[in-house]
Amino acid sequence: MSAPPNKNQNKVRIGGGVWRSRLLRFGDAPGLRPTPDRVRQTLFNWLGQELHGKRCLDLFAGTGALGFEAASRGAMQVVMVEKNAGTQINLQQNAQLLGAGQVEIQRTDALRFLAANTQLFDVIFLDPPFDQGWLDKLLPQLASCLAPDGVVYVEAEKPVEPDSGWLVLKSGKAGNVRYHLLSLLK
Repeated sequence: MSAPPNKNQNKVRIGGGVWRSRLLRFGDAPGLRPTPDRVRQTLFNWLGQELHGKRCLDLFAGTGALGFEAASRGAMQVVMVEKNAGTQINLQQNAQLLGAGQVEIQRTDALRFLAANTQLFDVIFLDPPFDQGWLDKLLPQLASCLAPDGVVYVEAEKPVEPDSGWLVLKSGKAGNVRYHLLSLLK
């Protein structure tokens, strides 16, 4: 018999789809900050409420809020990449709790994942730790992982100004978080 959940444990609520209103529990980890509910609602309004048949990559999965939200809204496949062992265990527990068979969780570094990846994704969620230069390292590599007409969602501490190969489709601000939807220039 498992121990009851810690009442002080962090929680995030899924906002739509088949798991709407389900709570995901997660522990503390350095730099872990779930995407706020209001920002996730805006993001999924941008993407369309349903993601049926889409393949998604949650590159810095953290709490899993973005990836589980995508799976709840019908994504065919969600690959979650998380380097922190404790956080990865929380992701596995939540996937098991939800019966999320379309979710694959990989414990690895984002750069290593991208170097070995051969899949194309329709939606890539990129919410890396702030102030560490991740966007400059990752955006050039994401083009080879993006399906035709695919998009990249980016959270950052400042407005994103990608190089000439990218187009900012939409952007917003909530508190200290800047969020953006990018596509490749055609």
